[in-house]
Amino acid sequence: MGKATGGQKVDTIFVLIIFSVFAMSVLLVLTLGASMYKNMTETSRDGQAERTLLSFIWTKIKNSDEGGLVYVGEFHGQNALCFDEIIGDEEYQTVVYYYDGWVYELFYDKSIELLPSEGERVMEIENLLFEEAEYGLIKVSAGDKSLLISPRTHAHSGQLTIDS
Repeated sequence: MGKATGGQKVDTIFVLIIFSVFAMSVLLVLTLGASMYKNMTETSRDGQAERTLLSFIWTKIKNSDEGGLVYVGEFHGQNALCFDEIIGDEEYQTVVYYYDGWVYELFYDKSIELLPSEGERVMEIENLLFEEAEYGLIKVSAGDKSLLISPRTHAHSGQLTIDS
């Protein structure tokens, strides 16, 4: 075969340069796409945890409300959602509270003193706050989401507002 001429060398180099630019562009697009996907997944997961927790609390209130026995209170200095009930002659309480980076739930006989760490861990989350709002509503805030709930069985039942 004959030797490559100067024009063929330039053509070969030009094709290699174009291929290299194309390969670098593909790598850049893949890297940016993977980074964006990771950020979107983390954002979605964070929001999902908050929505799941708010749904858990909403369901807990709706399934446990006995005409005013659900209220915002404290459990060992922790802001808590309290559910009182009487079984037989004994007074019991279920509390949902935020402690040490976790949401806890604890059902106990009110005559026994228990520590916050003795509750059952429900979910790890950044923060949780219960507040009494107007008209007997309870405002539950988790992260950047909040929920207004009517705890009274005779009042409007349902999820009123979710702010994000």
